[in-house]
Amino acid sequence: MKVDPNGGGSIASTDNFPTIQNALDHHPFAPPGYRVVISIAPGVYHERIVVTQNHSDITLIGLGRSPEDVVITNSLNAKTAGGTYVTETAEINGTAFEADNLTFENAAGNTGQAVAIAVRSDRAVFKHVRFLGHQDTLFADYGRQYYVDSYIEGGVDFIFGNAAAVFDRCEIHANGPGYLTAQSRTDDKQSTGYVITHSRVTTSLEATPPPAAGEAGAASTAAAKNMTALGRPWRPFSRVVVMHTELPAQLNPAGYTVWKRGDAEPPQAYYAEYQNSGDGWQPEKRVSWEHMLTAKEAAAFEPRVFLRGSDKWDAVAAAAKLP
Repeated sequence: MKVDPNGGGSIASTDNFPTIQNALDHHPFAPPGYRVVISIAPGVYHERIVVTQNHSDITLIGLGRSPEDVVITNSLNAKTAGGTYVTETAEINGTAFEADNLTFENAAGNTGQAVAIAVRSDRAVFKHVRFLGHQDTLFADYGRQYYVDSYIEGGVDFIFGNAAAVFDRCEIHANGPGYLTAQSRTDDKQSTGYVITHSRVTTSLEATPPPAAGEAGAASTAAAKNMTALGRPWRPFSRVVVMHTELPAQLNPAGYTVWKRGDAEPPQAYYAEYQNSGDGWQPEKRVSWEHMLTAKEAAAFEPRVFLRGSDKWDAVAAAAKLP
């Protein structure tokens, strides 16, 4: 199946559609062991798309030379839409969703919560994908999710939710002061959390170093000092691990922070790092409640291990099958 607004497609067409949502609404269901592949011609698609729970095994592939050539975009923010969870440009609920070589964007800018994509898909794979927004860009909220060779941009809490998600060989770009992650694990027995590995954190900020990193209860200095932090705990047992990743000078030396000013107790979050690099890798300045992993501990967060699950899913192998 193909989406091409200039290709003469119509809603009644069986092989070419004028919009992505038309194709999602009218595709045949794949038999067991097969996938529905929807190829998307280069262009800017001003639409919101929804992949419902009963539409599993969907693959979207951009036909351009790079992810910049196929852009799915909208510009709702929480104030105009009536809440954060109705702002997303793309809503992905079907199991085993895949996307390759395209862009999901919320173009609302620095106007508050504005989600580019909400992902509630188990065994989801995103390869060569760009996610563009400012606050709450990527809502990675349910299931196991693997992001590889991709680009994620935002300013405040721009990767958030309670999925088990790995970001492998990605660039995570802070376009404003704030926090890369706001993971929301609610129980320490949950297998969810975010792992950022073999990646790069970049920013467009001019760093002003804050005072020496404070302990829990101290006000976060990230926004005030024009810096970004690795994360803050949206829910009590938030879990984020950053390893083998290049960190910029504009990273708050504390690494992770409390959720809001006035929080008086150390969070119950599990925040950790292992063998990072760059000017922002200053383990001696991190808050005392962060974990510095051993090699054995870090091995549990490798993509194939962390995302495996009881069905022994191999996320790396699934991504390798994409173009």
